[in-house]
Amino acid sequence: MKHEPFNESTEMYLKTVSELAEDTGAQVPISALAERMGVSNVSATEMIHRLKKQDLLDHQPYKGVSLTPKGQIRATAVIRSHHMWECFLAGELGLSWEQVHDFACRLEHATDTAVTEALAVYLGNPQTCPHGNPIPGPDGIIAFPDDVPLTSLQPGQSATINRIFPESTLLLAYLAGRELKPGQTITFIETAPFNGPLMVTCGAQTHALGHEIAAHIFVKILPGVQENY
Repeated sequence: MKHEPFNESTEMYLKTVSELAEDTGAQVPISALAERMGVSNVSATEMIHRLKKQDLLDHQPYKGVSLTPKGQIRATAVIRSHHMWECFLAGELGLSWEQVHDFACRLEHATDTAVTEALAVYLGNPQTCPHGNPIPGPDGIIAFPDDVPLTSLQPGQSATINRIFPESTLLLAYLAGRELKPGQTITFIETAPFNGPLMVTCGAQTHALGHEIAAHIFVKILPGVQENY
């Protein structure tokens, strides 16, 4: 079924609200949306009013915004398209792990639902993207994984990197240069004094990760594995 046409700006707002809602689990503050979109609060507010008139967003003053059922359907369709393109570009064309996010961002807005579903069939209906994030089903349902941000670990705990969320080109390039990708086992050593970086080991390497970076790395804690530091 061909979806109702939306422009790229509309889709980016809807997609971003969906991502931020997973971070907060509640209404998304306009300031957070504006910061992620790289626009002023005034510009974000104007766009929110337009999307509310289209029944894509709900806005509660002093609380924030959330997706309406119509907005959620479109947001998850864009996210599904994005991740399918990432899988295709990495798995079939051999493009690097850190590059495919940027390319998929360009392709997601020009892809009809029929093309997304054809990609899904061709790829064998993958459940996660190369960065470990769950791919929404064709019904829009997302099976969120049971994982925690790296910042939740205690000193000595080991975990497996499960996904990088939300994705950004700079973040992925930084992590790729240090081989910090899904499937890798890491051990949290300590947080440097005075709210310094998190010190972690991965293989034979030790890395100092800022809190903002660590918050984007979601892990599954390995049971019963804890070193003494």
